[in-house]
Amino acid sequence: MSSSAQSPKIRRISPLSPSEAKWTQLNKIEWTDQTGRDRIWEAASRKTRGKTGIDAVAIAPILRHPSRPASTLLILQYRPPVQATCVEFPAGLIDEGESPEEAAVRELKEETGYEGKVLDCSPTIVADPGLTDANMQMVTIEVNLKEGDKEPEQHLDEGEHIQRVIVPLTELYDKLQAFSKEEGKIVDARLYHWSLGLHWSKQLGMRG
Repeated sequence: MSSSAQSPKIRRISPLSPSEAKWTQLNKIEWTDQTGRDRIWEAASRKTRGKTGIDAVAIAPILRHPSRPASTLLILQYRPPVQATCVEFPAGLIDEGESPEEAAVRELKEETGYEGKVLDCSPTIVADPGLTDANMQMVTIEVNLKEGDKEPEQHLDEGEHIQRVIVPLTELYDKLQAFSKEEGKIVDARLYHWSLGLHWSKQLGMRG
């Protein structure tokens, strides 16, 4: 955020009528449980899901440099629903006609300016199944850098304000712990789970 930019703030929170909702809808799910009892569940859904059946991608970038340790790339972005700046992986919705891999490459370039090669794409996963049917795939992208490379230009949409942070993989867990203690910041669960895997693999002496 530039010195001339103001801090974001919530002006008001109020109920949203279905006719006003552009991106989401609230569903009433009538279902029968394992004992045969009929039940009701309330859940939110995205309106943007395309033919792939996958809503979005999150990108785990692996930055490789000839003289620096292997690192990852985080973004800091204000998220109104949690009223805080979220520390997270680059991510975004899949456009109609895109594969998850194509969406990941596009979103990484738009949000961070970096370009790379897809190494892995996860199965379809969910993050909050008690609240929503929103799903995603996590795509790992390798970015190979050279000596003297400058930080690339972002290609942000209007209204996007994203700060980039490069963190060595060996320091990621501790960095997220530090971010979580800063006022006005919260760490995204997917990123934290990813860092926990790295952290405990090292702590337990596990080898791939």
